[in-house]
Amino acid sequence: MLYKTGVEYGDYTMNHVLGCFHGCKYPCYAYLMAKRFGNVKTYEEWCEPRLVSNTLALLDKELPKLKEKIKSVQLCFTTDPFMENYPEVGAMSIESIKKINEAGIPCTVLTKGLLPMKLKVFSKENEYGITLVSLDENFRKEKEPNSVSYIRRINALRKLHEAGCKTWVSIEPYPTPNIIEQKLEEILKTVSFVDKIIFGRTHYNKIISEYNGYKSFYNSEAEKVIDFCKSREIMCHIKKGTITE
Repeated sequence: MLYKTGVEYGDYTMNHVLGCFHGCKYPCYAYLMAKRFGNVKTYEEWCEPRLVSNTLALLDKELPKLKEKIKSVQLCFTTDPFMENYPEVGAMSIESIKKINEAGIPCTVLTKGLLPMKLKVFSKENEYGITLVSLDENFRKEKEPNSVSYIRRINALRKLHEAGCKTWVSIEPYPTPNIIEQKLEEILKTVSFVDKIIFGRTHYNKIISEYNGYKSFYNSEAEKVIDFCKSREIMCHIKKGTITE
């Protein structure tokens, strides 16, 4: 259940669900890999997630062996811990976070669903985040068809921030203007209350390369994020490959 992730800003991770109801169409790297290795056969199957029922038993077995090596555990990199319409997934996520925190290990959470207020009672070292690549609901319905609306996920994040929790936003995969015309500054201002912002370009989509000057576009947008975070003393991480020469 627990393993070292190759994601540059991660440490250990757990993915206690196969598939994701949100069904993102950026396209989704996790879906592409699951299909490639035969874990799912179709997009429709991917959108019908299957919970690992013995997650807590696996954590009981693995945490004592790994806790000296683990700095933090992220939920999740290949699924969503609080996906819409699957309360059993959210319940398992809550119990997992509780168990990991009891072992003295903080958790990092990332979702396109609703972050529950129950999280505020756990370790103050935990970090709770949402993915937010636009404020346009039509875009969300096209690219994240079954996810929670942007405003609902922002409001849930804000409530946790106001309750004294560490909060963050992942603005990735950020689209080029030939996918959607929008102003990054508006997104940044909307989440200016958070403690950390991660920004990254879109990958695995040939439409990006069809946009003339996409490299300079991402260089410019990344600089906006850096300047914004500096001016507000927000932690900032620009994903590798987003800024190019």
